[in-house]
Amino acid sequence: MLLKSATQALLLQLSRFLSGSPMIKRIHISDLRVGMFIHDLNCDWMSHPFLRSRFRLENEADIAKIQSAGIHELYIDTSRGLDADAPTAQEVKRQLESEILEIATREKGIERRVDAREEIGRAKQVHEEAHQIIRSVLHDARLGRQVELENITPSVERMTHSILRNNGALLSLCRIKDKDDYTFLHSVSVGALMVSFCNALGMDKETIHHAGIGGMLHDIGKMKVPDEILNKPGRLTENEFSVMKCHVVESRRILTATSGISQTAIDVASQHHERHDGSGYPEGLEGDEISQLGQMAAIVDVYDALTSDRCYHEGMPPTDALRKIYEWSKFHFNPALVQSFMRCIGIYPVGALVRLESGRLAVVVEQNADKLAQPKVKVFFSLRGNGYIPPEILDLARPVGFGGGDRIVRHESPEKWKIDPLRFL
Repeated sequence: MLLKSATQALLLQLSRFLSGSPMIKRIHISDLRVGMFIHDLNCDWMSHPFLRSRFRLENEADIAKIQSAGIHELYIDTSRGLDADAPTAQEVKRQLESEILEIATREKGIERRVDAREEIGRAKQVHEEAHQIIRSVLHDARLGRQVELENITPSVERMTHSILRNNGALLSLCRIKDKDDYTFLHSVSVGALMVSFCNALGMDKETIHHAGIGGMLHDIGKMKVPDEILNKPGRLTENEFSVMKCHVVESRRILTATSGISQTAIDVASQHHERHDGSGYPEGLEGDEISQLGQMAAIVDVYDALTSDRCYHEGMPPTDALRKIYEWSKFHFNPALVQSFMRCIGIYPVGALVRLESGRLAVVVEQNADKLAQPKVKVFFSLRGNGYIPPEILDLARPVGFGGGDRIVRHESPEKWKIDPLRFL
């Protein structure tokens, strides 16, 4: 009998494979059953306590643990466990991309004062300075020393000036991270993204400045987390996960004791792990109980984490990360702010490597403020000829004969092609 059941299961899997029917589906948590195989918990890694992201559900306790983590929808692999009547991952992706494209056509982007290639040199200096300053500040915090805001303020001011000239230049640099230096570089990135996000929403200069400081210092509490947990080269255990979550409380404690700190900066640091549906931590705040800047910090923090390489996971391309954040905005993030964030960084951010319909590779060099899905790109490689071609700037918002006439079909991995996109800016 057991042999017959195993044979039937094998034949079912083979039939699905040969027919080409999709095996990955997205289901609501209410449809989750013991015997299903979790393919993707569909949340950022700091939002769930499981050592693995893919596993078979063996008992009701695991389902309860998933529910308590604030997960509403997840992906199952029907070839490795029970099936469900639900949309496939491909169908979900197509729907999300269609909605994002529709948003991109109606939302207007940010006007730039200078081109990204003109700003990139200054942005590199700003980024390196901010990196060294935050390294020093966080090192002092680890030793229990007082945070000196006067060391950070000039760096945030220079960061703001660069972003006001062209946010794409500095933000493209922020996506480059050394795995061993992640905590410091992530702090710089969140600071820069908060400044850019606030500017996109038309906030006043004082708010932008304090939001930048809060972004730079949002993870300062991690300096109180033991090294063996903070720098662990793999998933955390449940106990380690609980210790890591305490960094938010530590950040608030350190900043509250910092002379001259603003409530704006404290809100950014203390609320960046709160979630719109109340599933976040440390307070479990919900909706407008979370300050606007706290809601923005949550989006920014997850976006930068998703796009960063870590020792235990490979970073996503920016376009994929935006799609995931948009998908999660039904529950975890403020949907209106997520759409504003897309407007802030663009559907295809500066420095992104993309494949064109014409069979060429290109790097996004500038956003078109009124056509976010059709940026300016620099074409440099022919996939058909399998070789480099003379670089050419295309404005994808223009028709054939007027500097355009092509379109992006998907992003590409710079690592796969062994290309540094920034050298084409």
